[in-house]
Amino acid sequence: MSTDYILTSIIVILLPGTGVLYTLAFGLGKGVRASLLAALGCTLGIVPHIAASIAGLAAILHASALAFQLIKYLGVAYLFCMAWAVLRDGGGLELSQRSGETPAGRIIATGFLLNILNPKLSIFFLAFLPQFVPAGTTGTTAAMLELALVFMALTFVIFAGYGLFAAAARRYVITRPKVLLWLRRGFALSFGLLGAKLAVSN
Repeated sequence: MSTDYILTSIIVILLPGTGVLYTLAFGLGKGVRASLLAALGCTLGIVPHIAASIAGLAAILHASALAFQLIKYLGVAYLFCMAWAVLRDGGGLELSQRSGETPAGRIIATGFLLNILNPKLSIFFLAFLPQFVPAGTTGTTAAMLELALVFMALTFVIFAGYGLFAAAARRYVITRPKVLLWLRRGFALSFGLLGAKLAVSN
């Protein structure tokens, strides 16, 4: 496996997106355990896109405007719902010294949905993975699967790092209500802007 692939993957994963925001929100709001669960959910949300890319289904999504638009607008609606939830009642950013436990399954499922409802991920893997499969490779599917698993492992590690950083800052935020208020507004705005960006993508 090439160093170029590792470095490119790290750069792509480090770029802030819905998964990073979601993991940060739970790190700040619920602590270390919740942030790791959020990172796991977002990582698992990559699986369907990778499977679609390897199976060639991503090519259908790329070619079919209707299929792309359908999944895209489901993703847009979900991001707007996330923005409203954070703004209204805190969502993952509901901080207090006694903040109640959010069920693990719910944290993972929400992170999974955030990533699975982004059709651009399938298109990304369709264009990204094949570039790093050496020409003349006989087991193309196995090679792409190996690359995909490495990408997922890197995603979890980097997202977990974001979450642990946020969890470490949690005590500071809890004692400063104004900071929390602006954080909630910032996260809500970020989810809304990502939804708007996805809405205008082709």
